Amino acid sequence: MNQAFDPLNLLILAIAVVVFLRLRSVLGKRTGNERPPFDPYAGRPAEARTGEDPPGKVVALPNAKRPASKDTADAPTVQPIWKGIAEEGSALARGLENLAAGDSQFSVTAFLDGAKVAYEMIIGAFAQGDKQALKNLLSREVFDSFSRAIDQREKNGETLEQKFVSIDKADILTADVRGRKASLTVRFVSELISATRNKNGEVIDGDPKQIREITEMWTFERDVGSRDPNWKLVATEAPA
Repeated sequence: MNQAFDPLNLLILAIAVVVFLRLRSVLGKRTGNERPPFDPYAGRPAEARTGEDPPGKVVALPNAKRPASKDTADAPTVQPIWKGIAEEGSALARGLENLAAGDSQFSVTAFLDGAKVAYEMIIGAFAQGDKQALKNLLSREVFDSFSRAIDQREKNGETLEQKFVSIDKADILTADVRGRKASLTVRFVSELISATRNKNGEVIDGDPKQIREITEMWTFERDVGSRDPNWKLVATEAPA
């Protein structure tokens, strides 16, 4: 008798088929879209590893304080334009405030730095008789006055020897805004070596070996509505 058709073997085969059909009905078929098995050592799921929790997952900690806004925390304290220059409520303080209101780029420090450079350049250009350099730094009235002095000096055959030593002080005395015109008066305290020689080379004024302290008040002016940021010297005055 053929062993393949043994009744016992047929019974075992029938039981296996029944078990297989039941397991298939419970577990279903694999489609290729099943989730992978959970791995407890894989760490946080992918959406958590991005550093951004999905919407609706943010939980506020009890009694937690919101951090201060970076812009608010790091914003510097704005100092008044006249701070360290004038007393609050003084005419100079009001003048500087009016100037800053008309020219948002105005800076006291930058102005004084520029005024010192202009002071040295003007003194040097005048001594050398350089009218072209003076023309760009002076108002028409002041330029005409300086030009006449240079012409007279040349006519007399005189030469001006001048050596700039230092600027010891540069303080803003007044600030004024009228319409579009802003003016600032600065008191300069400087040290110079100055001497004027005649056509024979003799010293007729000053001393080529002595340092003199010079105090002068210079007034600068600028049109705050103009794109030209430069100030021009409009007046000079020596203390009585």
